[in-house]
Amino acid sequence: MGCGKSTLGKKLATKLGFDFIDLDQVLEDQMASSIGEYFAAHGEDAFRALESKVLKEHNYPSDCVVATGGGAPCYFDNMEWMNNNGTTLYIEMPPIALAKRLEKGKEKRPLLRDMNEEQLISFIESKLAERARFYKSAALSIDGINLTPDKVLAELPQIF
Repeated sequence: MGCGKSTLGKKLATKLGFDFIDLDQVLEDQMASSIGEYFAAHGEDAFRALESKVLKEHNYPSDCVVATGGGAPCYFDNMEWMNNNGTTLYIEMPPIALAKRLEKGKEKRPLLRDMNEEQLISFIESKLAERARFYKSAALSIDGINLTPDKVLAELPQIF
């Protein structure tokens, strides 16, 4: 959350001449509601099951860049599926940097809306610790500070 998956994904896809797919947007289109509204109405378990189904059953073009939600790799066998079906990238950022990015858009994120800076940093640290084993199994981990598509492309040959 807040590391720039969608922003970087769009720029990387443009640079490569690939399609860009934001899995959260695909989910919202299919649900005909926001993720927050779906969470509130059906709960996290139902959302994660739908997210996994859409991740695995979406009709992806042959050349595309996909941005998933931050939780997607951490449920079911999603990360294993992503690693088997593409090149995965973990954008690493320190909790303080993520908190600064998220502070500006907190009103759009129900979980974060009422958190002060200290609570936000603590929440992020907890989520990163909880999800680290999934994120660290990505094919490529890269520092998210000042990350550009060119920096990602410079790293990609190293993993093939």
